[in-house]
Amino acid sequence: MFTIGDFAKHGGVSVRMLRHYDAIGLLHPARVDPASGYRFYRADQLARLNRLIALKDLGFSLHQVQAILDEHVGPEELRGMLRLRRTELESAVAAAAARLAQVETRLRIIESEGFMPAVDIVLKSVPPVRLAELTATAESFEPEHIGPVIGPLFEELCARLEAAGVTPAGPGTAYYEDAGTEGAVTVHAGLPVGSDAGAVEGVEIVVLPGIERAATVVHRGSMDDVLPSVQALARWIEDHGHRSTGYAREVTLHYSDDPAEWVTELQEPLAATD
Repeated sequence: MFTIGDFAKHGGVSVRMLRHYDAIGLLHPARVDPASGYRFYRADQLARLNRLIALKDLGFSLHQVQAILDEHVGPEELRGMLRLRRTELESAVAAAAARLAQVETRLRIIESEGFMPAVDIVLKSVPPVRLAELTATAESFEPEHIGPVIGPLFEELCARLEAAGVTPAGPGTAYYEDAGTEGAVTVHAGLPVGSDAGAVEGVEIVVLPGIERAATVVHRGSMDDVLPSVQALARWIEDHGHRSTGYAREVTLHYSDDPAEWVTELQEPLAATD
């Protein structure tokens, strides 16, 4: 048997923590000397300690940990629970990182207030385009809600077109519409296809109407950082006496595995002049 100090060293925990686990009934010593009160542990108790620490570190409450341990969950089932919990935590970390990135973007916008943005706004017409597209609904138009929807849509669209032997005829286009419920947005992910392209299972072929007058700006970098370009476009539209009539389209001019190298043209439709 091991003294509490030796068991703590082998288990990678503190003596104080072992005493706490004993007090709340999570891990009792194998023997307590009746005269001295010293606690002694067996090596096979490390298995319960390892499970206890893993569950606790993955965010389970001590009450939940005790319930799981007392049910004598087998190694395979326990590994499955831990993998699921790990996935949940990874998702939470990714969401927190995305929120942090949005905070950084807002800070950059605030810090640049009062300075003229170094972007060129071009007023032009946009021709109609025949698209193969997939659609889905995002909770809102906020970047953290659009990103997780638009990316998988384009991946699935590319896979379906490739499986059908259809080669896109131009850059990808994303466009948006109000979904009818408060705040929700219908997300369209489209790739241009020629008139000879046949039907593709699960993919809709549409003709996206042209835009007679669009205010356009080229955004360079990740779409997670698109807000400065969007707001520069909004200021230009107002300063020049125009009126927006809908969401800006996003046309991918250059795509790479590194989002910092993306080049995207924003095309915001404007009301006709009197």
